[in-house]
Amino acid sequence: MSRWQPFVSVATVVERAGCYLMVEEATQGATTLFNQPAGHLEPDERIRDAALRELREETAWQVGITDYLGIYIYRTPDGKTFHSHGFHGMALAYLGNALDTSIVAVHWLSLEELEALDREGRLRSPLVMRRVRDAMAERFYPMDVIHEL
Repeated sequence: MSRWQPFVSVATVVERAGCYLMVEEATQGATTLFNQPAGHLEPDERIRDAALRELREETAWQVGITDYLGIYIYRTPDGKTFHSHGFHGMALAYLGNALDTSIVAVHWLSLEELEALDREGRLRSPLVMRRVRDAMAERFYPMDVIHEL
């Protein structure tokens, strides 16, 4: 008997001086897509640790995660279901390490720039703007709502 399993992912909204830390990702097509630093949970990895790892690998920034935005459930047009844990944090230091090979560039983008990319269909998913708007509205949960035993 096969069981359905969602993909577990993490993403972090990082704001600095009115701009948001975003990654530009290579795709199969001619255009790139934009996303928060995000990725999949690895075996035996804690949720918060996954978010910190993805931030380092995709942006070369050390970030202090301060809040939990919640779990976002998204079903892609091709039928995959993602359970994405959203975090909020602040940039602490630029580390300068090499970036994950799928990352074309790292950007600090204003809300207006993100909205323009959204209109152009250049955001990875609808979750990108939803997480930004939730962070702007300070819809935060304390980190201790995550129970990992």
